[in-house]
Amino acid sequence: MPLLILAILIILIVVLLATCVVIVPQANAYITEFLGVYKATWGAGLHIRVPFVERVVRKVSLKEEAADFPPQPVITRDNVTMMIDTVVFFQVFDAKAYTYGVNRPVQAIENLSATSLRDIIGSMTLDETLTSRDAINGRITATLDEATDRWGIKVNRVELKNIEPPVEIRQAMEKQMKADREKRASILLAEGEKQAAITRAEGEKESAILRAEAVKQQRIREAEGEAQALLMVQKARADAIRLINEANPSQSMLALRSMEALEKVADGKATKLIVPSDMQNLAATVAAIAESAKNE
Repeated sequence: MPLLILAILIILIVVLLATCVVIVPQANAYITEFLGVYKATWGAGLHIRVPFVERVVRKVSLKEEAADFPPQPVITRDNVTMMIDTVVFFQVFDAKAYTYGVNRPVQAIENLSATSLRDIIGSMTLDETLTSRDAINGRITATLDEATDRWGIKVNRVELKNIEPPVEIRQAMEKQMKADREKRASILLAEGEKQAAITRAEGEKESAILRAEAVKQQRIREAEGEAQALLMVQKARADAIRLINEANPSQSMLALRSMEALEKVADGKATKLIVPSDMQNLAATVAAIAESAKNE
């Protein structure tokens, strides 16, 4: 029996000692109170608490968090009601201020975000709201960061997740966007047709130039061929004359050649025959040629 009681006491002491050991994870902070009064903020690591009189009242995460808030109705300066939902990225830098500074900090950030959003959008028109999202994000971030500083919260940035104008405005915007798309498509089509026409014209121009160049080259070659032929003919005639001159023919031979030429003319189809005026000389020449032939 005494052994059983001793074992129970040992177990109770071990359990008690185990509850006195507290391990704080990385990127966390524990707020402790001693008899209901704030005592310390424990960082990451091993800590020992006094049993029964000291307790951990809050475990605070020091990592960045994102709070996605539902859409809030806001009215622009030109009396257009829109629904805007936001996402706030914040981080706790002072666990004590976060614990004792405000009750339900996330809800407080949501309310403060909605109020700031209404103030900012209320000073802008619909067009400014739709085209100035980055400016709105910056202004809300600055406002929230200043207001939550005393709560131990650092607001890193605020993003407008969605902006929903009224139905009639959305329809008008869709029609305008459709018209803009059709206009851009028409412009692109016209540009394409223009470019195609330019390409075809350039192709036809190059083709015509090539054809003209081909005709030009052909005519040049033909002219060169004709000139070459004429040169060859003239050269042949010049060679014939040179050979005749080198042979030094007699007057009798020349007269005989003249008679042969006259005979060929007479055998042709010509109806007129031109006879040299010096027929007497021609007859004498013929008689000389005949006498020469007899002697040979």
